[in-house]
Amino acid sequence: MAKPTTDTSTTSTRRDIRNVAIIAHVDHGKTTLVDALLSVAGAFQRGESHSDRAMDSGDLERERGITITSKPTALRHRDVQINLVDTPGHADFGGEVERVLNMVDAVLLLVDAFEGPMPQTRFVTEKAVARGLKVLLAVNKIDRDGSTPHKAVDMTFDLLASVGASEEQLDFPVCFCSARERYAMADPDDDPQSMEFILDFLLEHAPPPEITNDGELAMWVSTLDHDPYLGYLAIGRLRGGVLRPGDRVALVRPSETPRDPAANDAPEPTCVEQFRVRKLLGFQGTHRFERDEVHAGDIVAVAGMATLQVGDTLTTDAIETRVVFPRLEVDPPTMTMRFRINDGPFAGLEGRWVTSRKIEERLKREIKSNVALQVSDTESRDEFEVAGRGELHLSVLIETMRREGYELCVSRPRVILRETPEGETLEPYEHVVLRCGGEYSGVVIEALSQRQGELIHMEAEGDTRTRLEFKIPARGLIGYRGSMLTETRGTGVMSSVFAGYGPYLGPRRTRHRGVLVALESGVTMTYSLHRLQERGVLFVGPQVKVYAGMIVGESSREGDLIVNPCTAKKFTNVRAAGADEKLLLTPPRVLSLEEALAFIEADELLEVTPQSLRLRKRQLDHSARKRDEKALKASAG
Repeated sequence: MAKPTTDTSTTSTRRDIRNVAIIAHVDHGKTTLVDALLSVAGAFQRGESHSDRAMDSGDLERERGITITSKPTALRHRDVQINLVDTPGHADFGGEVERVLNMVDAVLLLVDAFEGPMPQTRFVTEKAVARGLKVLLAVNKIDRDGSTPHKAVDMTFDLLASVGASEEQLDFPVCFCSARERYAMADPDDDPQSMEFILDFLLEHAPPPEITNDGELAMWVSTLDHDPYLGYLAIGRLRGGVLRPGDRVALVRPSETPRDPAANDAPEPTCVEQFRVRKLLGFQGTHRFERDEVHAGDIVAVAGMATLQVGDTLTTDAIETRVVFPRLEVDPPTMTMRFRINDGPFAGLEGRWVTSRKIEERLKREIKSNVALQVSDTESRDEFEVAGRGELHLSVLIETMRREGYELCVSRPRVILRETPEGETLEPYEHVVLRCGGEYSGVVIEALSQRQGELIHMEAEGDTRTRLEFKIPARGLIGYRGSMLTETRGTGVMSSVFAGYGPYLGPRRTRHRGVLVALESGVTMTYSLHRLQERGVLFVGPQVKVYAGMIVGESSREGDLIVNPCTAKKFTNVRAAGADEKLLLTPPRVLSLEEALAFIEADELLEVTPQSLRLRKRQLDHSARKRDEKALKASAG
């Protein structure tokens, strides 16, 4: 836990509060567990008692079945307020995990009784251990066939030991549960009890927050929100002092550079603004409510400021007694891509926001809350470099923007390379754990080997499943998740976590076939598509508007092929044999956002609009594209 620059003399604990974050791997049941705890504590209002995954309030979260943004909630049990923070389990959203851990005093580590700790479990657990947080273990899904709850506990102990946990952290309390069936117990052989058992478990083992008895007002902004009526909402835990509506508060931000780099001084803080607190909001269940007063240890939302960034400090207005927290440090991004305006012929037909100024404003607004994202300018005013934690991290941003009405074109994701002092090029690697039916393990090993993956461990799980572990360059995983499900007939479950930088393995060919490029603008016709489907796999069906330079399919051979999918059959007054035969078309291949990003090459773009995903060449004019290709070959030769 980061320490403020101002020290205090006396501390005490608030026995009426517990602040706990729930961390786990994707799909191990975090959000389902929170729903069950809210329900048993009576935190849902009338009519909400049967809410499923209430904390995953975003459309994308519900559709993908994952938690993307961390969210605080609260419930009361035995006159104690338990503040819970539901965190993402996917490593691509690790920035969310890192910044909310400073709000809590303990973590409830949720582990699947069948799968045990997974790679992304290690990622978030390592962050919690490094902050010295108390670890509580809940083994979930003990009702699942083939589950081994006690083995999951042993594996968790090994995990904590491997990330440098202290003796106190290794002596973690354990409970067992089924969040879906809503029962829990101290041992799998005991009789099931209600989910109140876990609430009692939290009260007994989670430490109460320490507060300073004579401390000044201090709150580290861990996350933020924006309300159309209240403006920015700073969400965090009050570290000291008392706060009321109408109080005058300073918003302070550490500077980018130290006062004296040679002396390694702490950065000089900057007072961004001074404002009066407009409203204080507390959390209860899935709702917020107004509060007249908050004290040290409370997790609250503060309204009233004109600007805000994650990592800012809210403190006293008096300069001599201000408390300033350090900059919020997160792991750097590993993948980057270009965002640019949509300059195609269909620009502005479907979206509301199409200009580079609007795209820039949206990206700058995103980095205020998405601390793991970086945005920088490029040589073009209409193009921006956007770097994130991974393919999923960036694709979620793109999908969010298109649903908000933005039109843009994006390039294929590229990994961020590093250079050592000795001149060696390094690239990011991922540690992959993949479980699948035993009969498909050979196909998976071959596919990942072709993507430069190295098999480091393989073991059988029961009679039918196999567990595979790989170390693979991050670029080798781009677009693989979709094909993995096809290769394993839907039996595969894959997870990965950043494993550090390693030697660059050289360029790798990502696509072995060319594409079918539309010759001219028009509407696709069944007659033309019927002839073209013999030359490859089509991405469009009949009666679809296309434009010159748009990719309408994948060729069956190497090299791009210019085609005309808009040719209609010429009608004459001569009746030929077979003229009235019905033309049958193979259904077009529909690419998802992630599949499209993985499919395009360096000279291609993905056009993203609220209603459509279109693949296109970066240079739409065929003649200009040929000249560029010849010039590139001449310079290379």
